[in-house]
Amino acid sequence: MFSGESVQVRPIERGLVELCFDRRGDSINKLDRRTLTELEQAAAAIRAADGVKGVLITSAKSVFIVGADITEFSALFELPEPELAAANLAMTRAITAVEDLPVPTVAAINGFALGGGLELALATDLRVIADAAQVGLPEVKLGLLPGLGGTVRLPRVAGPQTALEWIVSGSHFNAAAAKAAGVVDEVASAEGLREAAISVLQNAVDGTVDWQALRAKKFVSMPVRTSAVDAVFAAATERASKLVAKHQPAAYTAVSLISDSGWRERTDAQEREAAAFARLGKTQAASSLVQIFLNDQLLKKKFRQHAESARRVQRAAVLGAGIMGGGIAYTSAVRGTPVVLKDIQPAQLDLGMTESRNLLARQVTGGRMKQERADAVLASITTQLDYAGFDNVDVVIEAVVENLQVKHKVLREVESLTRPDTVIASNTSSLRIDDLSQPLQRPEQFVGMHFFNPVPSMPLVEVIRGAKTSQAAVSTVVGYAVAMGKTPIVVQDGPGFLVNRILTPYMLAFLQLVRDGADFVHVDRVMETFGWPMGPAHLNDVIGMDTGSHVFEIICAGFPQRLRRDERDALHLLAGERRFGQKTGIGFYKYESDAKGRVSKAVAEDSHTLLAKVQPRGTRNFTDLQIIDRMMLPMIAEAAWCLEEQVAGTAAELDMALLMGLGFPQYLGGALKYADWIGTRRVVDLCDSYSGLSGNYTVPPSLRAMAATNAKFYGR
Repeated sequence: MFSGESVQVRPIERGLVELCFDRRGDSINKLDRRTLTELEQAAAAIRAADGVKGVLITSAKSVFIVGADITEFSALFELPEPELAAANLAMTRAITAVEDLPVPTVAAINGFALGGGLELALATDLRVIADAAQVGLPEVKLGLLPGLGGTVRLPRVAGPQTALEWIVSGSHFNAAAAKAAGVVDEVASAEGLREAAISVLQNAVDGTVDWQALRAKKFVSMPVRTSAVDAVFAAATERASKLVAKHQPAAYTAVSLISDSGWRERTDAQEREAAAFARLGKTQAASSLVQIFLNDQLLKKKFRQHAESARRVQRAAVLGAGIMGGGIAYTSAVRGTPVVLKDIQPAQLDLGMTESRNLLARQVTGGRMKQERADAVLASITTQLDYAGFDNVDVVIEAVVENLQVKHKVLREVESLTRPDTVIASNTSSLRIDDLSQPLQRPEQFVGMHFFNPVPSMPLVEVIRGAKTSQAAVSTVVGYAVAMGKTPIVVQDGPGFLVNRILTPYMLAFLQLVRDGADFVHVDRVMETFGWPMGPAHLNDVIGMDTGSHVFEIICAGFPQRLRRDERDALHLLAGERRFGQKTGIGFYKYESDAKGRVSKAVAEDSHTLLAKVQPRGTRNFTDLQIIDRMMLPMIAEAAWCLEEQVAGTAAELDMALLMGLGFPQYLGGALKYADWIGTRRVVDLCDSYSGLSGNYTVPPSLRAMAATNAKFYGR
């Protein structure tokens, strides 16, 4: 009846036809423009055929439809808003064509039906789902809302409370939850899905199920609003407003849209949905969150490429049972790779194991792990004071004190006791890999593996390639990091590697603002409102003045022409007063813990008086925009330097490292995506205007060349 690249229609039995999604040359189905065009043509073919009594909608893949083709979004979002709304409404026509077929329709949902996949299923009269399948509308996680009729159909099918919960959360729901919510009508086993769906369709054809009444609910407005319904919308509005509505307005917009359009007829409601989708599509959040999704796909592709030359890590060892070493050992064990934890101090080993027990206990108490599993994880961590068994490990991670001489001694020892093919990785945060590898006989087997603190919860691992590091060693460590549930980003060796290097000019800009008279409390408030999880003063307190100063000094020494610290800045001053931050209970702020160990901060009474010693021209008021520009432009400039010098291979890898390692505001998408949003020409002009302040604002030649044509780091 119809055969396309993604959609086929064929008769099956007793006047029933099957509309099957089977995207040629791909393992999944997605609703790209070609598929939607074919869907509309398939619906027309069914409508024109004689004798059709019902339509079964299926997938020949292991999933139903995973959603829209997100690779098409960037070009779509470049359209003017009215054209974007019109384009979205045109895509919706294909879904509406299925909904308007003159015979009953049933969707057989297998695997995943997400985003547009669920929106298509909602267009059918009845839905049968496999018991292991999952459905959801995750568009808010891309800064968007469902744009193929989801905000129109779901409230009418399952009620406003379910629609608001599903759309605002963007979560996936299993088959049982979907059935309980009224989103699907029947649950079947995977093996019996097709037979069950055909049975439901036959019942509709026979009149046992009133499919026309079910369909009619989606054409008209929802029932009259009541105080109970108003309460549902009020609760959803409050929840959505907490989801960073200023920078990521999708959830709030969705609630407002459903509240307005839920009581309108279908066509009007769809037009309003398309207009709201277009407004969101033009936001910075949508542009960035879509790019983050694409960047994540790029990383996964790179991980698959590394797997081709990686050796599987079956047993690992960690040297140093401090906070980092213990966290690394726990993370390895909890993800299934047994680990030896070695230290020279029994007390440190006890500390490391105590932390592992506490982490596992929280997993058990929270219902995320069975006690038997927790016991097995703990048993897979072997603690010892010697190197016994190190000849049987695939990877050794060195996590001892950040001192070059100490690390040289430890690395020489462990290299002499391990197999020639064992990869040795250093968890250094500031020492260069090439410097660390100097005494080694096998530098090709040596690599950096920089975890971020706290290890169990921070997703990023910088994998640092030294001048002599082999590809096999890099790939093996990348594979091990992925097995640990981490996201590894491969970077080239250099002062500060990638993330700390880009953080340093941001912190220098903060210190310069304080020197020039800015109130650190005001700076923190501006940057937190801008989207950072904490302001720079608070972040310095968390890092520790001593630790931060040490790292910043090393990185500044590596780039003396551009990155310079004052001989006496706020960090030097506070460190000299033994105000190291949270670790000592006072830094820029003072800190107190309650009975449950929760830390609160308050402005220390003498902080402003103390900081006046490093403010030679006294205090000064800065506008919010001045603070944002002075703080953020150095990060963009340094990120561009890192890309030009190939510290990171791609803009995508660089930006993802900042998002995961620093908590860079998601709606910005990373330093380079943020530069694209501002415009590279504007970035260079702003940096030039601030160049008199310091070398922080010096842009690399590549960025200046891009500015000449206002070129972008991503796309066109």
